[in-house]
Amino acid sequence: MKLRTVGALLVPLALLTAACDGASSAADAAGSVGGRTDGSGSTTLNVGDQKGGSEAVLRAAGELKHLPYKIKWSTFTSGPPLLEAVNAKAVDIGGVGNTPPVFAAAAGSRITVVAAAHASCAGDALVVPRDSPLKTAADLKGRSIAVAQGSSAHAQLVGSLAKAGLTPSDVKLDYLQPADALAAFTQHKVDAWAIWDPYTSQVLRQNKARILTTGEGVTNGLSFQVTSPSALADKNKSAAIADYLKRLHKAQDWADTHPEQWAKVWAKDTGLDYAVALDSVKRTESSTVTVAVDDAAVASEQRLADTFARLKLIPHTFVFADYVDKRFNAGLPPSTTPPRTS
Repeated sequence: MKLRTVGALLVPLALLTAACDGASSAADAAGSVGGRTDGSGSTTLNVGDQKGGSEAVLRAAGELKHLPYKIKWSTFTSGPPLLEAVNAKAVDIGGVGNTPPVFAAAAGSRITVVAAAHASCAGDALVVPRDSPLKTAADLKGRSIAVAQGSSAHAQLVGSLAKAGLTPSDVKLDYLQPADALAAFTQHKVDAWAIWDPYTSQVLRQNKARILTTGEGVTNGLSFQVTSPSALADKNKSAAIADYLKRLHKAQDWADTHPEQWAKVWAKDTGLDYAVALDSVKRTESSTVTVAVDDAAVASEQRLADTFARLKLIPHTFVFADYVDKRFNAGLPPSTTPPRTS
């Protein structure tokens, strides 16, 4: 499962809003910290998730059966608040896109990247209303763009602007979480929206938007599983994390070979139309490959961190490798492995 999925646009707004003002808001940001439990045993792994994310695909693939430890699930709207909870030790591990770890590390958060996946960037898009006069990314100069700060869409936006010869200072960035961004976009309060699937598939299906540009050839297509260092230091939790990552890998393989079945499960879990879910699965999710957090992945993320620091979107650069643990890389293909073709 590509690890940056969030709830459907049509689920209640209360589910899609999140507090993002620091570790103390971790419970509020999740909405349901420790709300559901699977498995048995004396060890409990607190897992941060996004609607229709890891829990959904693990359950659909049957990988939550016979767990030798407990999983307590917490639901988040996007990667940044999830990593706030990891930093606060409210969550032991959770899946995010390529950008939240950069913002979290730059803020001094206590996080460790332990696993990665690589997927198509076709679902990462800059969209505009169907009747917009904008035709290319270069036309965005002086325009307003909604984006979730520190999300993978933020990186895609920065890269797309650079490709068009622009910088973030050439546009007006409206930092909005998805529910607020949707409202602003549909009410024409912003000129464009930087999003990811399933948002891309949904607004296209509803004929509310058209794609201006995508992340193909712009972003690295990586997503990550990020842990709390204290969880890795705990022998029992570290063993649970190793098992959990193996189950995620198997569940992704199942989803890739059962796209229609997975789309049905995903639609039910998120409230998406089946057609939207299937569009997203075919465009993005079915291309996902579990890969190693290797030197190439670290170097790619370092370039991203350096770019954000140069643009003053984070306070300073840092050594991304200091936030990586490669102990779970064994047997995985390199991060440069091309995404599957759907």
